[in-house]
Amino acid sequence: MEKFFAPCPRGLSAPLAQELAALGAQNIKADDSGVAFEGELTDAYRANLHSRIASRILWQVAHFAYDNEHQIYDAVMLLPWPQRFDVTRTIKVEMNAQRSPLKSLDFTTLRIKDAVCDKFREVIGSRPSVATREPDVRIHAFLNATDATIYLDLSGEPLFKRGSREHTGVAPLKKNLAAGIIALSGWQPGEAFLDPMCGSGTFLVEAAEIALNIAPGSRRQFAFQKLKNFDSAAWSHMLTAARDAEKPKTLLPIYGSDLYGFALDDAHANLLANGLGDCVRLKQANMLEISAPEETGVMVTNPPYGERLGETTELTELYPKLGDLLKQKFSGWRAYFFTGDTALPKGVRLSASKKTPLFNGKIECRLYEYKIIAGSNRRDGAPPVSATPGASASPAAPVVPTLKS
Repeated sequence: MEKFFAPCPRGLSAPLAQELAALGAQNIKADDSGVAFEGELTDAYRANLHSRIASRILWQVAHFAYDNEHQIYDAVMLLPWPQRFDVTRTIKVEMNAQRSPLKSLDFTTLRIKDAVCDKFREVIGSRPSVATREPDVRIHAFLNATDATIYLDLSGEPLFKRGSREHTGVAPLKKNLAAGIIALSGWQPGEAFLDPMCGSGTFLVEAAEIALNIAPGSRRQFAFQKLKNFDSAAWSHMLTAARDAEKPKTLLPIYGSDLYGFALDDAHANLLANGLGDCVRLKQANMLEISAPEETGVMVTNPPYGERLGETTELTELYPKLGDLLKQKFSGWRAYFFTGDTALPKGVRLSASKKTPLFNGKIECRLYEYKIIAGSNRRDGAPPVSATPGASASPAAPVVPTLKS
């Protein structure tokens, strides 16, 4: 059994742990930064192929106590690096530390690189080259106050890079953060899914790929393919099985809209880049003027907040209108707002049934859940909504516009 670690956006370790368990990972332990697990190397292949939430899959190759940089050098020098990868592969060492007593992490990073190169010189007489951009092999070191852990990165490019070109908007979400938010919403394929402020369409792409059972890593390469112990036969079988399990592409009950045509251009381009152009319905519309496309469903959106909009006056006017829209036209739906603006829950004047802390990069955010039931969730003392679920508005007939390329 090998040991692995899957980092993820802060706040998503619980759904990541569930995802890895479903993929066959064992001895799972989650913390704030990600999920440790055990398994065979082929289990790590599978996690790279299928995980929507992990940022990377790291293979633990050493764990030891240390007091100084010399001990770290000696321990790394003992590892069988020439058995792991060829000397022609370029390398990069990355360092993270918490409460480490060492004075210079940059110097320690250099010593780890020296140990790897010196091991190659000792065994074969030559050393690998260093590449600061796009290395073949990434070596990660994690230091706490007493222990060092050394990992080989089995992913290479981060897992939120699915292999297709991205057309990003003003404040794009990473795909694994979007996938984690969808997991937290509890949305299931077959339910209606709506992002009424879809921007470049990240939520829409993730939802469509989930509905069609498209493995997120099935169209890209991974760092483990460059290691000497790469089991190409096992990987080929795994990849073929994943592609065979994909569902036929058809029009899905997944809807996206945005006020701005340029945002829909990006969303449409991203859907096309992922082969999903005919699967999702797009519509240019003001969110405050839309109606529920189906009687029940799940709304997931990332409304503008200070980091994106910069105009608190506009937000102050927007949030109450969002609350009114939900009460009047989305009875029977579950709505999820992902935002870094703590004024949102007060502004929409609805009682959130759940608040989940998450981070968008370094921005602390919350995912607010609202279960829209007629006559409930009121905070403003107004009389209850009399509509029954889905009867408050006729479903709009979403259209797929012809957008500029």
